[in-house]
Amino acid sequence: MEAAESIDAALRALADQNRRAILRVIRSGPQPVGAVAETVGLSQQTTSHHLRTLHKAGLATLSTDRTRHLYAVNTDGLAAVRSYLDEFWPDKLATLKSVIEQREAKDG
Repeated sequence: MEAAESIDAALRALADQNRRAILRVIRSGPQPVGAVAETVGLSQQTTSHHLRTLHKAGLATLSTDRTRHLYAVNTDGLAAVRSYLDEFWPDKLATLKSVIEQREAKDG
């Protein structure tokens, strides 16, 4: 998947509040679908759907332990999203610095 497509898929996945709740659950380590479903209060079927979406978006990893599917946060996928969002901060910080300097010059 191309970088731009990867970021798009990740942002679409993160737009859903249930998926963000699921990420909070699996950030502590690999969790079976049933445990995730119970924690977030969704059916196993719905939770599985959201976990597959997170996995396809590169935000979750999947491993198996016998018959159990275990999901965990994929920090590389989150790092790509963070890197994309960090691109916006230099401009905002420069604007903030300019405003503060103007206020200091006005007050000083």
